[in-house]
Amino acid sequence: MTSYLGVATDEPVVSSLTFKGAPGDKISQIYRLATTLTPAAVAANTTAEQTFAVPGVAIGDVVYVTKPSAQAGLGIVNVRVSAANTIAITFSNNTAASITPTAAETYQVGGIR
Repeated sequence: MTSYLGVATDEPVVSSLTFKGAPGDKISQIYRLATTLTPAAVAANTTAEQTFAVPGVAIGDVVYVTKPSAQAGLGIVNVRVSAANTIAITFSNNTAASITPTAAETYQVGGIR
């Protein structure tokens, strides 16, 4: 598919990506994991980092997370891999009362290695 622009009709298979002008910046894996989380309460008008076991994530991965439901005043402001198989999510509570994120929700965790 040299110089092809358009819609691919087959699912592409890529073993790795390397970017010109950025030696060492090579993507070897892109992944998506589903994990059920039950976060603790987040105090009023603050941010709080909480850690969760997520098998398959590794130090150095660039990760993102999606919470499946919206809750007024609650946001996710950062996510990182804090240790092998562990993510740290920073929740933000922008209200005057404590908020407990919905329990036992299935979050989507995506990453680039």
